[in-house]
Amino acid sequence: MAEERQGPLPPGQSGAPLRRFGLPQFAAVRPVVPDRPVITVGGTVRAPMQVAVAEVLALPGRRSAQRSDLHCVTTWSATGLEWGGVPFAAVHEWLAQRVEPHPKCAWVVFTGLDGYRSCLRLDDALADDVLLADTLHGEPLSPDEGAPVRLVVPAHYGYKSVRHVCAVEYRTRYDSGSVGWIGHRRARISHEERGPLLPGWVWRPVWRGMIPGVRRRYARFDGRPRRFGA
Repeated sequence: MAEERQGPLPPGQSGAPLRRFGLPQFAAVRPVVPDRPVITVGGTVRAPMQVAVAEVLALPGRRSAQRSDLHCVTTWSATGLEWGGVPFAAVHEWLAQRVEPHPKCAWVVFTGLDGYRSCLRLDDALADDVLLADTLHGEPLSPDEGAPVRLVVPAHYGYKSVRHVCAVEYRTRYDSGSVGWIGHRRARISHEERGPLLPGWVWRPVWRGMIPGVRRRYARFDGRPRRFGA
């Protein structure tokens, strides 16, 4: 069943196409997707394991689709994106029965094939609209879009939506991940949590000023990726 998440852009955001974008140090990293990708599940758990991506995507009756936007913390937004995949809440339920996370685990770290890592509060990751997605607009994700599977976290800024997910770690403490100190622990769009300590509107020009340089850097390594959005 498809769900829609649409409406006016959040404060400080402006429309832009969806394209490969992120921390500058990852611009040159173009991971090769394995023929049989797996997700390594570990952290503070009783029984770490590896699971085939295909097995996760085939969880009975759990397939879902939704239309939701992606809001980058640097102030651009790609809208009307139609994602398909499996809700992470369903994946977590299935995994937890097998790996048995410690009862005090309150955070989950996602890692991509490119080495990028981001941390979500577990209750945020279990929201109804958080997907482990493998399609965009009805087509399999391309490598630039995050193949084989990516996290889609519509209520949080885009740096929480890890591409090329290959590892999930349950943690009892927050891990700042690849963004380091400048990232917000939760990065909720509704609270404009763009960075630590300061109000979101103060961070807007800081992040916005990074866009041209980051786009130029990514363009050096990009071919002609598919683009969707406003």
